[in-house]
Amino acid sequence: MTRINLKHSALFFIILLVSANLFAAGKPNLIFILADDQGYGDVSHAGGLAQTPHIDRLAAEGMRFTDAHTTSSVCTPTRYSILTGRYNWRSRLKKGVLFGLDKPLIPESRTTVASFLRKQGYHTGVIGKWHLGLGWQKLPNGEVRVAEEGPTKGQGWDIDYSKPVTGGPNALGFDDSFIIPASLDMFPYVYLRNGLATQPATVTKAFFRAGPSGKDFEAVNCLRDFAGESRKFIAENAAKPFFLYLPLNSPHTPIVPSPDWQGKSKIGKYGDFIMETDWVVGEVLAELDKQKLADNTLVLFATDNGCSPAAGIPDLIKQGHRPNAHWRGHKADIFEGGHRVPFVVRWPTKVKAGSQSNQLVSTLDFFATAADIAGVGTKIADTEAEDSFSFLAALQGGENAIRPSLIHHSIAGQFAIRRGKWKLAMCPGSGGWSAPRPSVALKDDSLSPVQLYDLETDPGEKTNVQDEHPELVGELVNALVEAIRNGRTTEGPAQSNEGWPNTFPKKVLDAWPKLSGK
Repeated sequence: MTRINLKHSALFFIILLVSANLFAAGKPNLIFILADDQGYGDVSHAGGLAQTPHIDRLAAEGMRFTDAHTTSSVCTPTRYSILTGRYNWRSRLKKGVLFGLDKPLIPESRTTVASFLRKQGYHTGVIGKWHLGLGWQKLPNGEVRVAEEGPTKGQGWDIDYSKPVTGGPNALGFDDSFIIPASLDMFPYVYLRNGLATQPATVTKAFFRAGPSGKDFEAVNCLRDFAGESRKFIAENAAKPFFLYLPLNSPHTPIVPSPDWQGKSKIGKYGDFIMETDWVVGEVLAELDKQKLADNTLVLFATDNGCSPAAGIPDLIKQGHRPNAHWRGHKADIFEGGHRVPFVVRWPTKVKAGSQSNQLVSTLDFFATAADIAGVGTKIADTEAEDSFSFLAALQGGENAIRPSLIHHSIAGQFAIRRGKWKLAMCPGSGGWSAPRPSVALKDDSLSPVQLYDLETDPGEKTNVQDEHPELVGELVNALVEAIRNGRTTEGPAQSNEGWPNTFPKKVLDAWPKLSGK
């Protein structure tokens, strides 16, 4: 399958040559560290007041991308896109997120970056927060247990925790897995090792929502446990190429820094949790150094969306810390603060230390990039990674744009499309949790149905210029319709979606009926 338009053939052959040279030198290890609800401005190299020396080290020893985005401004959809290389709204999940008891979002028939790399000889592992659904097995005869001690609250007491889950990481290409089912504000609260609970959920605990939990499970221990498991995975697989996906639970709520980190940041618990998150990154780097693997390992650090208002953003700003930097909005929004994220890549001897790229990239692009780095980019099938563009050329210092456009998505299922400096949001408000929220914006006749921003001159998205550029608006709408209808945005035959994303507001559909898919 040709992943790059033939008009870019020179660039295509350069990538092939680079990939071949890298492959000849031995397949590089790949580590993707994903923080949770950490904003663009939460790292100290971007001005954050909570010190993040290990993430800063990645930036100093590698490349920092300043125009990097997730596909969604909330958890589950972003994780779907990272693993599949496909826009999240092509799946059955058209808005919102999954919960801890929800069924698997990724079918076992779909290729993930893990299953793809495993076929190329990689040992694959995931450690951390899954949040993509699991197939829990139920107790027989409709049995529902009660807590062994204390109150019985929440759902999940009908699960047989002695039986393995289905449709989880091990069914999707991961050789090893050590995970929590979802966020730590979503029960059940258990660790799963290769699909089996390490301890059954027999008591009620409430880190936010009360529900079944392992007796020994404590949210405050997760980062420490994930760090230890990561070091163990790296050490045990030092002699073979490996891929480690490390999606952390922090600094998402519950904001629970461990005692060793409490009071370290001087901006409160959220800052402390950021610093502990950074410590996990340091543990990974330390193990790579110990095993003498750093030079042949690509480490990517990013986050799954912007900082959440649960962090207390106004209070943080008063202290001089801007979690989402100068971008408008926050987690859940269609505005930049919802999906523009920290994104740094270190690959000693291959990526220039202290470099920076302003190319448009997405966490969605990891699949195609990993394939190119492994020297097997041409082996991606037509039905795989339909929206993933390799940024390997950018890592090698290339300046030619690789990604022609990018589609954003909010928690309410609202869309925006980005092309060059222009961003068209297909809703009149935030599409999320900041003002104006959808419930208010859609009733406000003074607001235009769509918003067009010139991010070059107006990075704060303050001035809607859609009235001044009607032809451009029409072009971007057409591009969005084509991207949805084709089932892909990379080169190749059209693919099918799991239903049309019918989340466009009525005002938008009235203006552009083609967005209905009919």
